[in-house]
Amino acid sequence: MDKARLSFREMGLFDAEAVLPFYIGYYNACEDGQWTEDTAGRRIRQVLGMDGGWGLLLEEDGEPAGFVMGYFKPYDDLTSFILEEIVIARARQGRGLGSRLLAEAERRVQERGAAGVELSSVNDEPHRRFYDRAGYGDAKNFVQKVKWFPE
Repeated sequence: MDKARLSFREMGLFDAEAVLPFYIGYYNACEDGQWTEDTAGRRIRQVLGMDGGWGLLLEEDGEPAGFVMGYFKPYDDLTSFILEEIVIARARQGRGLGSRLLAEAERRVQERGAAGVELSSVNDEPHRRFYDRAGYGDAKNFVQKVKWFPE
């Protein structure tokens, strides 16, 4: 059996349609989401289209298999990359593709001047394990705050 051919390329707005099925499929099945093509498409186009927006597409045998997207955020003394999403198609998970995609994204954002990567993650064991293996730790100087408005 031939080994799958993996490749990476920068993701553009035109790639949003190609990743919608596995974006929606993952979040709706695994995270109890309620994404639609409209809401997911707007989310992806918003992040990629913002000033500093950037994404990386992972292709396996020429087909989209996963992506990472976020934006470069300047501070007074450095620039950070804010990782908004990393998604691997459900049928392709468990093979190390997410780790490879994240490592390649880190390499490329560092080449573009980022001093590091910041992200918010679901607080569960699979996410902790994934990010711990990749060398991510909890920020000591920030706590994420949220305020939800009553319906």
